[in-house]
Amino acid sequence: MRIEEREAMPIEDWLAALPKVYNIADRLLANSQLLPATKRAVIDADGSYSYLEVQDLVLRAATALRELGLEPEDRLLLIIGDTILFPTLFLGAIRAGIVPIPLNPLLSEEDFRYIIEDSRVKAIIAASHDTDKINHAASTAARIKWIEYDNGLNGPGIGARILAASPYQLPVATVADEIAFWLYSSGSTGRPKGVRHLHRNVAVTIECFAERVLGLRSTDAVFSAAKLFFAYGLGNGLTFPFGVGASAIYLNERPTPDSVIDLMETTHPTVFCGVPTLFASLLASPRAAELADLGLRICTSAGEALPPEIGRRFEDLTGAPIIDGLGSTEMLHIFLANRPGQIRYGSSGVPVPGYEAQLLDENGSVVTLPDTIGELVVRGYSAADGYWNQRDKSLATFRGHWTHTGDKYLRDDDGFYYYAGRSDDMMKVSGNWVSPFEVESALIAHPKVLEAAVVPWKDTDTLIKPKAYVVLQPKVVATTELTVELQAFVKEQVSPWKYPRWIEFVEELPKTATGKIQRFKLRES
Repeated sequence: MRIEEREAMPIEDWLAALPKVYNIADRLLANSQLLPATKRAVIDADGSYSYLEVQDLVLRAATALRELGLEPEDRLLLIIGDTILFPTLFLGAIRAGIVPIPLNPLLSEEDFRYIIEDSRVKAIIAASHDTDKINHAASTAARIKWIEYDNGLNGPGIGARILAASPYQLPVATVADEIAFWLYSSGSTGRPKGVRHLHRNVAVTIECFAERVLGLRSTDAVFSAAKLFFAYGLGNGLTFPFGVGASAIYLNERPTPDSVIDLMETTHPTVFCGVPTLFASLLASPRAAELADLGLRICTSAGEALPPEIGRRFEDLTGAPIIDGLGSTEMLHIFLANRPGQIRYGSSGVPVPGYEAQLLDENGSVVTLPDTIGELVVRGYSAADGYWNQRDKSLATFRGHWTHTGDKYLRDDDGFYYYAGRSDDMMKVSGNWVSPFEVESALIAHPKVLEAAVVPWKDTDTLIKPKAYVVLQPKVVATTELTVELQAFVKEQVSPWKYPRWIEFVEELPKTATGKIQRFKLRES
């Protein structure tokens, strides 16, 4: 069925057409039979791999994992970087009915120990430079059958096992509503939670966002600076390109302006997926002018709300619009988004096809008035099955068909949603709600400011007022005069009573591995 025909089909009808026996790995490998034999699926630091080559590796990985003693429904931790081995092992596990759980390789030993115990995994595959940390973290886990290390596809360890295995011909007969994989939430305000996703959830995000919003096609090459171990990067860098037959470009190292620009100049992506802090850093880089000649078609941003000034400046420079949107680990990918040709920088856009959104007031009633702040709840078919071993939190988040995001938003007359802040970041000043994002956006619009975070702070009378933590552009010196200048600038951009009463200049802001600012750490400082 052509994409034009599918776009006219209600998502419920499309979903009903999915077969009951359904393995998402098989769906993502289907393009290996439809595309030219030389069509590149993955480009990483060691080379490029066609769809046929990736299919062969995935089938061999499925065999290798079964030969190592893993059975369907066993859980496997993947603590590896963005290389060809990630899709090989992730899809190989799913095809064999094994449940992969990708994790950030930079987590602490304590976090690894907690997740190993919490998830009850049977096996671990980890980056070779983390041997001591992983061995120590797993030392008390009685369920662990084995630990293998990633020394590259052609090195000793799991790569050698994969290449020595024979292709596993038939996928395990999983069903669309069966658990395919877990993702651990970023844990920005506490212990990470195991989020369980179904096979069908991946298909929904490909259909609803990748195809119906971004218009991804097989001629695209997608580079996601956001890493594969979390939801946004997993869609951008694996399920979306594989779902449409595009090429995925991987950067295994930390995405700095230099490393990102270098990779784009050699691989020529048409689609770039980043986070707001990276877009800001790219614009502040001495090499920013090089971005204009990269030939980007479109970009995406998520993780944090994109300041409008950053979005406009990046599009003016590159000619590529940034499709800013809101997603979550619980919903697997983006469910609110701007659209090509219908972008309002500063907003998170409108509901993605197949999703519904509402705002609730403090009493749980639906907010009907425009420009009124409420808690955002969303309904869609990619919602997770729940949190592992966290019944109360599952009940608080997944309420019937609606998922409670914990984000505060307002909606304008045209139906565009505007981020106000996390529920626990909002503050009342002089009896009125203040959105930290609104104040942060005003600060970032100043040419001397690179990043900003705003949190509630008590004055000498214990009254709540905004406090700003500011990262300045390179070579800008922090002075008392600059503080006064920034405060006056904010008063001109927003209601005067919203300006930050205190401004603290810092070298960097605390962030999660996914690029979200950890405002709770600033509140506690």
